[in-house]
Amino acid sequence: MAWLQALVAPIITLHQQWYNKRLDNLYKLAHNGQVCHLRAALNDTFDPDQRRIKIANGNKYQRRYIYTSGEQKQKYLGINYLMQVGDYADTGIDFRVVVPQDFDLVNNIYQLKAMIDFYKLAGKRYNIEKE
Repeated sequence: MAWLQALVAPIITLHQQWYNKRLDNLYKLAHNGQVCHLRAALNDTFDPDQRRIKIANGNKYQRRYIYTSGEQKQKYLGINYLMQVGDYADTGIDFRVVVPQDFDLVNNIYQLKAMIDFYKLAGKRYNIEKE
C-alpha cells in the first residue's frame, strides 16, 4: 500500500497545483477593468476584511490663466505649479487608486501596480494615493 501511495503522490501534487492554477485563472477571468471589478480584486487581495481600497476619478482641472480684467488677455507669469501635472485634464490621470493610511505601500507597491496593470484598460493612466 505504501508503494502505491509513493507512486500516486506526485500525481496528487500535480493535480492539486493544476486545480489551484485553474481556480486562479477563473478568478482572473471573472474580473476586468471596470471600477467595481477592479476594486473587488484589489480588496480581495490586499484588504479582505475591511475592504477600504477605493477607485476614484482622476482630477480633471482646467488650466487657468492669470490676466487683469481690463486687458482681457492671457498674461504669462513664468512657470507656476499650483497643482501637480497629473491633475490637469489634458495631461492628467484617468483614475486614482486610494489606499488606506495604514496600508504598507513600501512592501506592496510592485504587487499592487502589477495587479492594476493586469486589469486596467490599455492607455488608461492612474495614480496610487493614500487616503
